[in-house]
Amino acid sequence: MQRLPGLDTLRAAAIVWVMLFHSWVVGGLGPHFGWLSRYGWVGVDIFFVLSGFLIGAQVLAPLARGEWLDLVDFYQRRAYRIVPAFAVVLALYVWAPAVREFEGLAPWWQFATFSLNLLIDYNAQPAFSHAWSLCVEEHFYVLFPLLAMGLARWRSGAALKGVALALVLGGIAVRTTLWLHDRALDPPRNWYIEDLYFPTWSRLDGLLTGVLLAALKVFRPQLWTRAQAHATVAMWGGLVMLALAFWLFRDRLAWLPNAFGWPLLSAAIGLLVFAAAGPGSAIGRWHVWGARPVASISYSLYLTHKIAFHLVQVGWGERLHGIALFGLYALAALAAGGALHLLVERPGLRLRQRRAAQRAIPAAA
Repeated sequence: MQRLPGLDTLRAAAIVWVMLFHSWVVGGLGPHFGWLSRYGWVGVDIFFVLSGFLIGAQVLAPLARGEWLDLVDFYQRRAYRIVPAFAVVLALYVWAPAVREFEGLAPWWQFATFSLNLLIDYNAQPAFSHAWSLCVEEHFYVLFPLLAMGLARWRSGAALKGVALALVLGGIAVRTTLWLHDRALDPPRNWYIEDLYFPTWSRLDGLLTGVLLAALKVFRPQLWTRAQAHATVAMWGGLVMLALAFWLFRDRLAWLPNAFGWPLLSAAIGLLVFAAAGPGSAIGRWHVWGARPVASISYSLYLTHKIAFHLVQVGWGERLHGIALFGLYALAALAAGGALHLLVERPGLRLRQRRAAQRAIPAAA
């Protein structure tokens, strides 16, 4: 598959932003760098839109050709991509408590069944809690192909638009109901994280935006090509909308951003992904130095960066300060992510390629 520099740039920016945001687990970046991490949680939403676009295109491409999607092949490919590195990091969290950024860890089976984002007791079990977004992704991988095949039977653009509108309005209604309910009762737990921020049904806007972009590219390629002529306009429009979303999320716990902010934020990121998916804009053309290697190991970085931060804090937190400590955090995160990618993630991908080649031989015969 052709690598697009714009998408690599967005993926690299997303993981760096997430790591800056999660620096709070070791006390933050300090007053001089705190502004870098304020909106770092947006990095996860960038990943959601990218995933919806890239996985959506993989699922929809055979359906657009009138072929049936091989579900077994799709699920196996996702498993080879996700499970090996995740299993290794989960084993470290379970069997080596010294690497945990916090003591409390949810039961291992919540991670193994990708139900953590629905069942977690966040105040008591914050360690490895960033796996919540991987749970959302897994639910998407399981359910979206089935929904796509069902919609493909109808061959109706109106059905797709109806489902998309229902998901957006349903998300607004669900989040509003949960916010009003929990705000009134104020239960003695982190209800914002557990009921609004982590659950899959509250976080579908980004994935939906990516899927709609993929549907446009796959089912209306000529329209996609014509629209790409305006990629620069889309890029600037996305940046303006992103600024508006940031303004709306000044208070992340308020009702307005939680009701309407997520669709707005996802649409803004969607415009940036559209602009990055071709050479028609600055973000799509520029080969940012270091973006491609960071994007290549972004999954492993996501899994391991809190471990790296914690170990640096334990070993050097009292000895180094400022830029030196910040740089050591970055080097440790890159080293941990790179090691996991080279030793576990990449062999899993090679095994996936070999299995795919083996299945292709009898099919060709």
